[in-house]
Order: sequence, then C-alpha cells, then structure tokens
Amino acid sequence: MKNADDQEARRTLTRRALMLGSAQFVLTGALIVRLHHLQVTESDNYQGLSEDNQFDIVVVPVSRGAVRDRQGRGLAVNRDLFRISVIAERTENLQWTLQQLRELIVHREFDAEPVLRSAAERKNRFQPIVVVDGLSRRDVARIAVRAPYMPGIRIEVGRSRHYPYGESAVHVTGYVAPVSVTELSDDPALGLPGARIGKSGIEHFFETALRGISGRRQVEVNAVGQWIRELPVEDGASGANLTLTLDAELQQQASLWLERGAARVVPRDSRAARRAFDGQRSPELGLAAGHGLVNLDAGGALAPPESGAAIVMDIHRGEVLALASTPGFDPNAFNKGLTPRDWNRLLSNRRSPMINKAIAGWYPPGSTFKPVVCLAALANRVVSVDEKVDCQGFMELGDSRFHCWHPVGHGPVNMEEALEQSCDVYFYELARRLGIGPIADMARRFGFGDTLGIELPGERSGLVPGEEWKRAKYGEPWQEGETLISGIGQGFLLATPLQMVTMMARLANGARAVVPRLVLDEQARSVSFGRLGIPKDHLAVVMRGLWRAVNGFRATAASIRDRQLGFEIAGKTGSVQVRRITAKERRTGKLRNEDLPRDQRDHALFVGVAPADRPAYATCVLIEHGGSGGSVAAPIAAEILARTIRNTVASGSPRVIPLPQLAPKRDDAT
Repeated sequence: MKNADDQEARRTLTRRALMLGSAQFVLTGALIVRLHHLQVTESDNYQGLSEDNQFDIVVVPVSRGAVRDRQGRGLAVNRDLFRISVIAERTENLQWTLQQLRELIVHREFDAEPVLRSAAERKNRFQPIVVVDGLSRRDVARIAVRAPYMPGIRIEVGRSRHYPYGESAVHVTGYVAPVSVTELSDDPALGLPGARIGKSGIEHFFETALRGISGRRQVEVNAVGQWIRELPVEDGASGANLTLTLDAELQQQASLWLERGAARVVPRDSRAARRAFDGQRSPELGLAAGHGLVNLDAGGALAPPESGAAIVMDIHRGEVLALASTPGFDPNAFNKGLTPRDWNRLLSNRRSPMINKAIAGWYPPGSTFKPVVCLAALANRVVSVDEKVDCQGFMELGDSRFHCWHPVGHGPVNMEEALEQSCDVYFYELARRLGIGPIADMARRFGFGDTLGIELPGERSGLVPGEEWKRAKYGEPWQEGETLISGIGQGFLLATPLQMVTMMARLANGARAVVPRLVLDEQARSVSFGRLGIPKDHLAVVMRGLWRAVNGFRATAASIRDRQLGFEIAGKTGSVQVRRITAKERRTGKLRNEDLPRDQRDHALFVGVAPADRPAYATCVLIEHGGSGGSVAAPIAAEILARTIRNTVASGSPRVIPLPQLAPKRDDAT
C-alpha cells in the first residue's frame, strides 16, 4: 500500500516537472525568438530609432531678403534682434530668475506667467523658452554682466524686420507678422518661435523668395533631452533681395502731399497747431501729415489726413516710381505685435487705412474717361474732329434731362474744345451716337475692366459695363440713358487709379500696351509693348485737347497753368459725383462741395503726363470726397511730376518719344 502511494506521488511529481519544464522550454523559446526578432530581424529599424532619439534636428533660420528702391535705399530691411531665453532645468529657482530679469530689463515689460506655465508643461526641460525679445543693446549689456549669477539664462541674437519709410510705403512693402495656424506649411521654419510671414504687399507676393530656405543643425542629446554636443550645420539659402522701381523719396513726398490735400500744413509745436489741439481732440485728427506736421483746414481746425491714391509711372517702360495710398499705418507695429485696441482702431477708421486704394479702390473715372470716348468716336467715324456740338447746359433724352456741369452751357464746341472745357453735353452726344459697345471695347484697350498684373496682392479689375453684363447682373435691359452717363465716366463704370494712370500712359506713349510693374528687371526694361491699333492723327487730336485742358484759355486745370515748372503738363481733371443732384438743388444753386457733408462731396481726380511735348511720366491723383479735381488734385499732381522730373534730371533722363504740335495755333488759344 505504501509502495503504491509512493509510485503515485512520483508519477505526479514527474508530470508536474514535465509540465514545468515544457513551460520553461516554451517561454525560453519564445524569448529566443523575440530576441532574434529584435536583435536580428528588426536590428536596422531599432538602430535608426535609437539614433533618432540620440539626435535632434534643429532648424536654423536664414536672413529674409531685403527690399530696396531703385536708388538702393532700404524699404524693408533686417535689424539685429536681441532675445532672452531660459532653460528651466538649469535654473535652481525659475521664478527667482525671472524676477531678476524683470529688474534688469527697464525698456520692455514681459509676463512671467506664460514662461512658468510653459516650463511646467514641457516634457523636455532642456528646451529653451523665450522670455522676451526685441531688447535694446543697453538691456542686453546689463543682463550679460549678471548672466554668470543666473544659470539657465541665454542671450540670443536674431533678425527683425524693419520698414524705414513706415506709413508712406506700407501699401507697397506690406508687412510681416506672426504665423497663424492656417499659414503653417511644410517649411519647418514657419513653426519656429518668433517666425514671421508676409501678410500683404511685396512681403506677401514674394513671400517664398524673400523667406529663403532654412538650414539644419544636428544636436546630440541624452535620455532626458539635454544637449551633449552640436554637429556641423547644413547650410540653407538666404532670401532673395528685391530691387523695386519705386523711388522712396518720391513715394514719401507723394504720400505727404496726398495726406495734406487742400489743407495747410504747420509744425506740430507751432502756435496754430496748439490752438487747434486745444479746441478739438480726436484720434483721427492732428496726426495728419506725420514727421512732426499737422493739417489745418481753412478755419484753422485740425484736419485728418486725406484719403486717396497717387501713382507715377514711366509711360514707356511701365516702371512705377510712386504708388501711394492714404491714410497708411505703421508696418513696424505688426512685426512687434499689434494690440487689440490698435487693431480695432485700424478697422474702425472710416478712411480705410488697410486698403491699398491705388490698386483696390473702385471709383468712377469721371471726366478722365472722356479721351477714351473721343478715340472710340473717331475710330467708329461718328464725329469729325472739327464738328461742333451745341451745349446749352443740358441734353434731353425722352422725358429725362442730362445736365452739363456748366449750368448755362459751353455753346458750340469741337473735340479739342470739349476736352479743354470738359463739356458733358458734347460727350453725351458722342455716347448717344456710339452706343455702349464701342465705348466698352475702346475702354478695354486702354486697360479698363481687367487686372493689369502688377506685383501686388489684392489688385481689382474694375468694371466696364454693357448690355450682357446688366442683363446677367440685374435681369434688366440696358438703357440709352445709361450709355450717356457712361460717356462722361459715371454710372456703372468703375476703375482703379492704377488703370487710370495706365490709360494716360498708353495715350501718351503712342498707343502702346504698356503695363505697370514694380520689380526692377533689366531684361524687362527692353521689352517692346504691342500697339493698340490707334491712328496717330487720332492720338494727336486727343493729346492737343489734353494740353488745352491744362494750358488753354478755358482750361479746367488752370490752377497749374501758370506755375513755373520749367515744362508743361497735358492732362484731364475729374470731379466725380457720388450722389444724384436733385432738381431743387439745381434751382437754388446750392451745389458747392464745401456746403455738403464730406461723404457726399465729389471725388477729386487728375490724370496727366509731362513734359507735354516729350512725354515721359504719367500720374494719377485721386482724393476721396476732395471736391474739385482742378483745384485739389491737379496741384498735387503738378508737384509730383515736378519732383519726378527733377529726380530724373539728377539720375539720368529716360527714353522719350516726342509728340509734336500739341499746342493749338495762336488764334485757337482763346
């Protein structure tokens, strides 16, 4: 019995030992297989992962390309930027360290809470945290002296964007600002702390070229992320430098003249300015002209900067020497970081400083459109050069009466005289004979109704209306009265100042399809623009009429006729209505712009070329609700053209094409 029990116990023990041995064999086999898989099969993969953990890739930003004017003056440049960062792991007491920094930095405020929060949330406490940037050299020097007593503090030198010409050139240069989430791309440089990206203007249009290609640096780290050593840098490519056709000095002056308008400019510390400030305080007023100057109206009160645009263009090459839009804003503020209050102030400004009015403002071209109507009439042979139309102050069509700006009329006038005196009735008659189709076709030849391709974002196409457009837009047929209104550049017709100056350039250069450009390119300078197919004798008639519009006895731009400029200007004024004049107002005669609220006053317009006998430059000046084109816009245009030609004489004369016989015969001058 005892032997049987012993045998059963031995069998049980054997079975258990066998089971345990089998389990050990299986586990050992599985371990061997797993080790083989990890060390042999997946060896390369895990070795790569190990190396990835051993090395960090650090993006090395490169310098953003500079933007300069045609004389080499900086419009958008880089300046040294001093930044303080901290490595939390190397500080004994981060809060104490930040308090020490606060006492040393006297020219900048910074908030310690985001730094403390970032240090607490980061897994890698050896990664630097930016504390404050944009420091002065004095602050950096003060910190450098104390740095040995503040472990973990790092002084870094970077680059910051700066715009020396500020508000006057902002609508061309644009500005850079921090990268938003929607702007992140495959470029790792955009994810760096303090990264900036072009938001508007040239900075945005050429963002990729200006940004360049960032470099890379490998850094060996230990298991907790501490830097052990740095490996050689993989070089990047700095951003491309751009040279613009712009003349920065002319751009600045054009902007100041535009802001001034018809106001009087005085020093801000003058007695008249102090008197005006005491009587009137507003965030829009008193900062009108910049550079320590303010605008005063006729009554001595503070006047805000005028809203408008001014452009100067080489009529043969298309090079834009000035493209001003007012009011402007400070692009440097966006680089530093705009406060919500400043941003709301910009958005709420009724004069729209954020809009580049030179390329994105839509305005009826008014009387500046009349040369296009003349060329359409001559091309379609609906009028002869010497045929006269009798202007009695109005034209009747059905039961409607279309008025001339001159209440009693101009009497019989031919084409040159109609351009000189800007007779509306003459152009009503041409439009009636033509119809809207030929007018629209000629307008498109001269750059209206489509974008011109200038190197700036946001250019708008304007509008050249027609029968099909109105039916598609409103579901209504085109009316003959709308044709008459289009003949004087009003109604549905809309254009940008850039289109208006392009029209004037094409008129004066012999009807070549020149297009405006902002980037100075030697190859592009030799490009020959195609012809528009306008006969020379037709151009000569229109150009003589434009000469008379400035220099004639009954010129609408007589305000600049007698200026001692050393050259003559040919051009056309425009006073663009923004509202319908009532019959009662016509009867009472209360039509003066100065008697109306500002937003009901006419836009003041002038387009011109100079010198009139050998055209080289075209200009367009528009002041929103400025009133009379002849008395407000034309004098500014004359100053801009005079400064342009003086600058040209100093730097070398451009190629010009003479247009002889602009002046009429002596007996025609009156």
